[in-house]
Amino acid sequence: MADPYTTLGVSRGASEADIKKAYRKLAKELHPDTNKGNPKATERFAEVSTAYDLLSDKDKRAQFDRGEIDEHGNPANPFAGFGGQQGGFRGSSGGFQGGFGDAAAADLGDLFEGIFGGGRSRGGGFGGFSGRSAPPPKGPNVAYRLAVSFEDAATLAPQRITLQDGKTIDLKLPAGVETGTQMKLSGKGQPGPGGAGDAIVTIEVRNHRHFVRDGDNVRLDLPITLKEAVLGGPVRVPTVEGAVMLNIPKGSSSGKVLRLKGKGFTAKGGSRGDQLVTLLIDIPADDASLRSFAEGWTDTRNPRSGLG
Repeated sequence: MADPYTTLGVSRGASEADIKKAYRKLAKELHPDTNKGNPKATERFAEVSTAYDLLSDKDKRAQFDRGEIDEHGNPANPFAGFGGQQGGFRGSSGGFQGGFGDAAAADLGDLFEGIFGGGRSRGGGFGGFSGRSAPPPKGPNVAYRLAVSFEDAATLAPQRITLQDGKTIDLKLPAGVETGTQMKLSGKGQPGPGGAGDAIVTIEVRNHRHFVRDGDNVRLDLPITLKEAVLGGPVRVPTVEGAVMLNIPKGSSSGKVLRLKGKGFTAKGGSRGDQLVTLLIDIPADDASLRSFAEGWTDTRNPRSGLG
C-alpha cells in the first residue's frame, strides 16, 4: 500500500477534519456494497480504510510520521539496512565480516547475546545466534469500518461485512459495543510468509433521530397531550425492539421520567440497560376551548416558589 497520506489524497499537514472528509468521500465512492463485482474498488476501499485507521489515531499518526511504524501500523524493522553490502552486516560462513577488530566484535557479540539470549559461536565473530530464530512475519492487517444502526447495536443484531477478497461473512457484535469498538478476525488479512494477517473491524454506531444513548440506557423525549397528562392512560412508545404500551400516570407534568426496564444497550457484563422516557406536554397553539377553560380556571399553587 502507498503512503497513507497519498492514499487519502491529503497533505502531511492535513487537519483531522480534512482527513475525515477525504476518507468519507472515498469510502462512499469505493464501498463494496456499491461496487459489486469490482475487485479493484474493493481492494482500493480496504487501502483507504487502512490509511484512515492509521491517520485518525493521533498516536499512530505521530509514530508513522517519526518512522516508528509502517503504513500498516506494524513496527518498523530496527535492523533495517543490516543485510546490505554497503557497510552493514554481511553474512558468511566465517560469521561477521567488516571493519571491526576482535574486541569490537566481542562487544557486539555480547550486545546481541543480551538482546536475543543466545551465545556466540566459538569460531570467532558471530557464528550465528544459538538455536532460536525469529518466526517468519505474518501478512499485513487489513482495516475495515462497519456502520451499525442504533437499534442493531442496542440489540446486538448480527451484521454482515464484505472482505477485501470479496467474501462476505457474518459478525456477532460484542456486548458493550459502541463507536470505536474494534473486532479482530484472525487470518482474514493479507497473506505473508508466516500466514495471513488479521482483519480489524472498527464499529461506528449511527445516531438515531429519536433515541439518544446515555451509557447503557436509551433516552427518548415523548410528546403527550394535555388530556393524557391530566387523565393518564396507556400510550404507544417506540423502543429499540419495537413499539410497546406505556402507562402515563394521572397528573403527569412535562419533564417527568418513566422507565422501561431492559430496553437499553447490552452492557459488557451481559445485563441490559433501560429506556428512560421523558414526558413533554404538547399544547396546541390556538385552541379556543382550551383558552376559555384556562381563563375560567384558577390554580392557587405557585410552581416557582422553590426558586427563591
